[in-house]
Amino acid sequence: MNFLSTIREIVFLGPGGSYTEMAKDKFYRHYELYDAIQTPMKTIRGVVDYVSQTPNTIGVLPLENSIEGTIRETVDCIIKSKNDIKILAQVIVPVKHCLLSRTTELYMISGIIAHPKALEQCRSFIENEMPRNLNIIEATSTEDAARQLQNYNLTYAAIGSEKTADAFYLNILKDNINDEENNQSRFVLIGNFDTPQTDRDVSIVAFATENKPGSLVKLLEVFSEFDVNITHVDSRPSVNFDEYIVLADFEGHIKDEKISAMIEKLKSVTKFYKHIGSFEHID
Repeated sequence: MNFLSTIREIVFLGPGGSYTEMAKDKFYRHYELYDAIQTPMKTIRGVVDYVSQTPNTIGVLPLENSIEGTIRETVDCIIKSKNDIKILAQVIVPVKHCLLSRTTELYMISGIIAHPKALEQCRSFIENEMPRNLNIIEATSTEDAARQLQNYNLTYAAIGSEKTADAFYLNILKDNINDEENNQSRFVLIGNFDTPQTDRDVSIVAFATENKPGSLVKLLEVFSEFDVNITHVDSRPSVNFDEYIVLADFEGHIKDEKISAMIEKLKSVTKFYKHIGSFEHID
């Protein structure tokens, strides 16, 4: 039985036409959430708070980008969330920026409207394949860039995804214009549900160590003691710099006997511990 069969609403970090919405669509199809209302929200905190306060609701958020690293606001909001909000599944979405316009002629373009991050990720294309006197206008989001095209003539284009082109009825003048061909982002599904075990589970835990030599190494040795494979580690100092907050991804499910025993050992040697989720990766 689908463990998300009772879901009434799925919220996601908007705006429309974003890569987060593309991830939402993948979760939507995989779990057959055809009766769920789909609602975009403006902030990461807004998504987490809404899911925490609303029964039978799940959310979709970006967790990590292959170039820019972990989205710390997502992690922090989940750690601080109420009602035991956890990660339920993850999906990888390739970041493939496209040049979009109401016209079909690339040679006509004399201006680009885009979010600053999109402009930075497409710097080589803009410098080498666009006119030198190109007029660049920064937008607050990909959706904002697409909407602003309506206020300019046909010589203007926006940077967005294929989803953006579909949502705003725009032509793709050129695809894959981002500098890094392998740029991709990891998105997660969050909610207050117990996930079933699968044959490809990943778990994430957060814990705190003292800010002194060897503290992190000793904690990571616990994983080695139980022969658990760590796939990713991210750490940073706390607000007061008196301890380090560590985020560890590893293979296995919290319900596995070996993993459960390791967690108990980990809890005994950490100042803070929280299970962020045990979940499957969706293709």
